[in-house]
Amino acid sequence: MFLIPYAAMKEFLLKRYPITTRPLAREVLAAVTHYRHGERVTWHQHRHGQLVFAVRGVVRVLTPARTWTLPQSRAVWLPSDVDHELHAVGETDLCSVYIEPDVFPWPWREPAVIIASPLLRELAVTLSGDGEEYAPGSRAALSAPLLLKVLADTPSVPESGVPLPRDARLLKICEHMMNDPASDYSLDFWGEQFGASGRTLARCFKLETGLTFGAWRQQMRVAEAITRLALGQPVTRVSMELGYSSASAFIAMFRQVTGDSPQRYLASK
Repeated sequence: MFLIPYAAMKEFLLKRYPITTRPLAREVLAAVTHYRHGERVTWHQHRHGQLVFAVRGVVRVLTPARTWTLPQSRAVWLPSDVDHELHAVGETDLCSVYIEPDVFPWPWREPAVIIASPLLRELAVTLSGDGEEYAPGSRAALSAPLLLKVLADTPSVPESGVPLPRDARLLKICEHMMNDPASDYSLDFWGEQFGASGRTLARCFKLETGLTFGAWRQQMRVAEAITRLALGQPVTRVSMELGYSSASAFIAMFRQVTGDSPQRYLASK
């Protein structure tokens, strides 16, 4: 049976049945929604941009190319037409700011992570308080332009998330690592399973993800650690379950990847 690749099928279907776009009620609006642990907003896309952050809890953001696990101190920007899915980690209040393309605060064509400052968070939550069709002169109407100004002045941070390869062999390795983050199987081991050398897999991994396998594994373990710490697990337990010999070794790795200790990274800034 001939199978059409997902990307090609999606392109064909969008041409055959184009998405009908409906403008937002206002150029900028926001909503705060409560989700229980494990609930998700399933795969979708839209023409307007979306800024996502957790007022409470942690949000996991997935795109076909990479994933992020974000504490309350971070937000992710999703520009137009990016397939994405959102997962709640713990009891989560999720704030989404929706922005029409004509007033995007950034020229970024790819998703990006920013610091969710207290001012940014407060303006977004205030914007959500008056509904989608807020009146001129309302608190939401006054907050919207200031929020856009704050966003325009906020740079992205170098947190690329966990990139995902396309190669089927590498995806199997990633799937194993995500299911067993403490696994220390080398690429030489995996090469024996796939009939390829570890050096070949290493080259493919760097080419498709931009990271060495070791750096990718660190990024994945940090994402898993954020999830477990957000659910209340102690650092000592998390470090042991992720394969580190001590909590101090785990904290050093976490700081190397994020620039902060787990406690500071998870705290709102």
